[in-house]
Amino acid sequence: MKKITELLTEISEKAFIEAGCDAGFGRVNVSDRPDLCEYQANGCMALAKKMGKKPIEIAEKVAEKLSAHPEIRKAEACMPGFVNITMEPAFIGSYLDEMKSDPFLGVIRQEKRRVIVDYGGANVAKPLHIGHLRSAVIGEALKRICAANGHEAIGDVHLGDWGLQMGLIIEELKDRNQKEFTLSDLEDIYPAASAKSKAVDENGAPTPEAAAFKARALESTKKLQAGDPECTRIWERIMELSKADLKKNYDNLDVHFELWKGESDVQKYIPEMLKDLEERGIAHEDQGALVVDIQEPTDKKEVPPCIVRKSDGASLYATTDLATLVEREKLFQPDDYVYVADKRQDLHYMSFFRVARKAGIVKDGQDLTFLGFGTMNGKDGKPFKTRSGGVMRLEDLIRDIEDAVYEKIRASRDKNEVSDEEARKIAKTVGLAALKYGDLSNQAAKDYIFDIDRFTSFEGNTGPYILYTIVRIGSILRTYGKRSETSVTKAIEESADAKTLALSLSRFNEVVASAWEEKAPHKICQFIYEVSNNFNTFYHNVMILKCEDEELKASYIALLELTKEVLEKSIGMLGFSAPEKM
Repeated sequence: MKKITELLTEISEKAFIEAGCDAGFGRVNVSDRPDLCEYQANGCMALAKKMGKKPIEIAEKVAEKLSAHPEIRKAEACMPGFVNITMEPAFIGSYLDEMKSDPFLGVIRQEKRRVIVDYGGANVAKPLHIGHLRSAVIGEALKRICAANGHEAIGDVHLGDWGLQMGLIIEELKDRNQKEFTLSDLEDIYPAASAKSKAVDENGAPTPEAAAFKARALESTKKLQAGDPECTRIWERIMELSKADLKKNYDNLDVHFELWKGESDVQKYIPEMLKDLEERGIAHEDQGALVVDIQEPTDKKEVPPCIVRKSDGASLYATTDLATLVEREKLFQPDDYVYVADKRQDLHYMSFFRVARKAGIVKDGQDLTFLGFGTMNGKDGKPFKTRSGGVMRLEDLIRDIEDAVYEKIRASRDKNEVSDEEARKIAKTVGLAALKYGDLSNQAAKDYIFDIDRFTSFEGNTGPYILYTIVRIGSILRTYGKRSETSVTKAIEESADAKTLALSLSRFNEVVASAWEEKAPHKICQFIYEVSNNFNTFYHNVMILKCEDEELKASYIALLELTKEVLEKSIGMLGFSAPEKM
């Protein structure tokens, strides 16, 4: 289906031609003054300069021609040269009827591209904490929005599984004379090993013991990377335990990856890649390190070279990220890439993107997009912490928000109405919506305040409010008891509130396309909040089930069916679902 603004633009362009004007100025947009009109054509101002006439004179001619089109109920010229447009209900109704019969609800299936979305980044041997939340939630939403637009979306967790932390764990196990270990052991072993390697004296210098321990860890890391059997055995056990735990935690977030690859998977590509960069003169030595100059003429400030091999021969994140691109090109041949990570890593992504372009690892026409997100802060405006000041584990955050929702359900429902088991089940679903919507309703690049009371509220711009709207619609539809086969047109003709709801629903395909094009899940949130508000206004002002006109009632129900489907499809893109009751 075409976007409704595209259809209106076609009508407007005809009117511009009929008025003796250039059709290229006939674009129609949703009105930013819904109290005055539904849509606007604003091209008369720009056209006036070209034609040497007053904008209002052109607007009056265009409005006159528009008014003669059967799809237009009213078109009027307004100073200084706007054309305000109100549509016939039958036109909006037929558009929504077509949406209703479309399995994709009108969402335009774009030319299919294969897109790898890199949005995990968790380190093995460590539990997920709240610092991993935004990457997982935003990345999963983007992947689903990508698929909704007709593309093949491949999510990769991209584990940190090959660095110094492995050597630290191996050496700590040796110090403890511990051959076998559990996940619980790892949660103690890594922090202890990390602290031991960072111990300093009263002058802030590393202690001899810390320096020696770190040197041993570096040596064990090198041995692991060289294939040492004992180091490899320990690493494999760490991976087995860590992957199982990570999958459990990501599942609790309803976040799922098609690929569970890590830095270890691409080590085999690094030597040949670096050799190629050096032989082609793309990389050169600088003070013992191998670097690639990435400064471009358009840069307004100095951009440092990208180091792809340290002077001691070690790889860096840029090295493994480039090698990951080499592997992805070899195995998957994606059309585009999207990386989701903390916005403070902007220089890193810009650097290795430029190297990848310069080296021809990715081709012209392939998009490399970095979506950097802001920080989740506490009410004090600082990065969110536990009450004791530590970094909160992600599973604890999920539990806290589920408990908050459970208490609200218990406070608002009689014990005989909802069992404890059912309340807990509902709290799990609603809690996840509260958490994800609370994050995704913000522009990704902005910091935001994590406020558990606000996020779990059943009123206002929150996940629970959206779910409550869906549950309310579901209750009405179950009471009605059957699927409506009637057009929504009569509902729109009879009720101004129904028409307002219909107009918001008609923008669904435009919003979904824009959310992917701009990598902006918050646009889906804005849309469903608007739809929910418009539905609730309609619900409070119109007696739906008590309507005595059966045809009109069936038309109202048809509108509700579409509303529910659109909302459910939208929250599915955001990564959560609605319960049957709340």
